[in-house]
Order: sequence, then structure tokens, then C-alpha cells
Amino acid sequence: MLTEYYPQFFTATILEWKPLLKQDKYKDIIIDSLRFLVQQNRVKLYSFVIMPTHIHLIWQIQPGHKRENVQRDFLKYTAQKIKFDLLENDKQWLQQFKVDAKDKRYQIWERNPMSTDLYNHKAFLQKLE
Repeated sequence: MLTEYYPQFFTATILEWKPLLKQDKYKDIIIDSLRFLVQQNRVKLYSFVIMPTHIHLIWQIQPGHKRENVQRDFLKYTAQKIKFDLLENDKQWLQQFKVDAKDKRYQIWERNPMSTDLYNHKAFLQKLE
């Protein structure tokens, strides 16, 4: 069964609003991951902005893919790439992301990113601006 999704305004925030995304190499990880999702026809990407503490996207999950899976995979992949870089190059900064959780030792993204369907052209343009 193919599910049609509306375009979505998606926001993900770095844990405790830490300015991790100031560094270009972490922006590049996000951009590379978005490029991969587009090339694999998982999303149609309309726009994005990367700020030091969070990202905003307007994307549309493509038929044959579940929104939850695409979002999870995107956040998990980018978190892993960033964590491995910090582990290799900046262990002190990595300690800022240490958490006391059963399923992980470090957490890069806040839980529960925001995703809002853009049901009409007016809403889409408002978020785009």
C-alpha cells in the first residue's frame, strides 16, 4: 500500500540546544544525508536551513516509505556520524552528549522532533519564508 504524505515542516534540535552545528563538517553530514534520501527517492526536499542548535526542513515523504522510518533513519544516521567524529576528534565535546539511558550512551538529537503537515499552499509558503 502506497501512502501519500503532504509536504511537512520538520524541526530537529540538538540535545539541550547545544551549538553543535556551528561546525561545517556537521552541517555537511546533514546535507549528505538529505542528498542520499533524495537520491534514494525517499523524500522530495523543498528547502532546509541549518542553524547552530537545530534544523528546519520542508520535505515530502515519497510513496512507499513511512514517515516514521525516514525520520528515524535520518536522525539516527546523522547522530551516529557526528558521534563517531566527536569520538575521534573531540572527546571532551562528546561528553556534553552523554546520557543515562538504557538504549544509548550518547544522544545528539532531542527526542520527539516536530513534524507538521502543510495541508495547503498558504501554509507551505508561510513556512518556506
